[in-house]
Amino acid sequence: MRLVRLIVPVVLLAAPARAPAADQPVTLRLGHVGFPNSLFDITASEFAKRVNEELKGKVEIKVFHSSQLGSDEAMLKGVRVGTPEMFLPSTIMSTVDARYGVFEMPYIIKDRDHMKKVAASKAVQEALFNPLPAKGIHLLGVWENGFRHITNNVRPIAKPEDLKGIKLRVPSGVWRVRMFQAYGANPSPMALGEVYSALQSGVMDGQENPLAQIWSARLHEVQKFLSLSSHVYSPAFLVIGEDAWKKLSPDAQKALARIAGEAGDFARREGARLDKELIGQMKEIKVNDVDKDAFVKASAKVYEQFGSEVPGGTELIKTIQGLR
Repeated sequence: MRLVRLIVPVVLLAAPARAPAADQPVTLRLGHVGFPNSLFDITASEFAKRVNEELKGKVEIKVFHSSQLGSDEAMLKGVRVGTPEMFLPSTIMSTVDARYGVFEMPYIIKDRDHMKKVAASKAVQEALFNPLPAKGIHLLGVWENGFRHITNNVRPIAKPEDLKGIKLRVPSGVWRVRMFQAYGANPSPMALGEVYSALQSGVMDGQENPLAQIWSARLHEVQKFLSLSSHVYSPAFLVIGEDAWKKLSPDAQKALARIAGEAGDFARREGARLDKELIGQMKEIKVNDVDKDAFVKASAKVYEQFGSEVPGGTELIKTIQGLR
């Protein structure tokens, strides 16, 4: 069974979608790494439903969850050549443009209203969104991954020093690694699909994710402690390959962009709902609050590094902070 799971993504990624007959809708595959009932999958499914209803007979969105079309890295590479046509990345966008690492700065996003203002900011759009077509990607909407929290099997995390020596899984992205190194942890990037077994076996002591990802991946079943750090708010970015985008009619492009924007509001509402509901359902895990002021203080070095190493990083930080 495990061998089949490993082979399927390769087969799917290897075969671009064929051009449809004149009377057939254009099929767009939307891939993501979230599991069923994750916020990724809830939002992607709602988006597909709305598109398929409005553009019936013209465009059809098919959603593939749980890394069925490959890892984040594979889909990010593949979307540029149409395998798949659409993708829902989050942290990995900092490998496309280092400036996306600004969303990995601890506590830079205050709340969901702040994030909506950031996504609508012309300065942010010019810096981050408008350059993407030249890289083979077209941004359709800014959705949500969510506020991230820390789980582990060693001890409750109340202050940064409590993370000292803890083996912590993080997603791909240099700044998440540096942040947890600054806190004293031992972070290692790992694909989301591998995290459950890594925690269960003790290869990793802990991980950090939004509650909806923790719940849908059942990570709470193999963790003892959940510390509500909210250390990073991760947006998700609905993207389509630039070539696939150019092949769509102007009417289809307009409808997709509008529905994707509406789905961003839907994602933020659903994220807020899940944050309220899921804590009470994770009965296997002990929950604690953290000293956020201590975490903010310990994060100063990461901001300094981002500002000095990423061209335009300091200005982007100031722009986002000024929208609070």
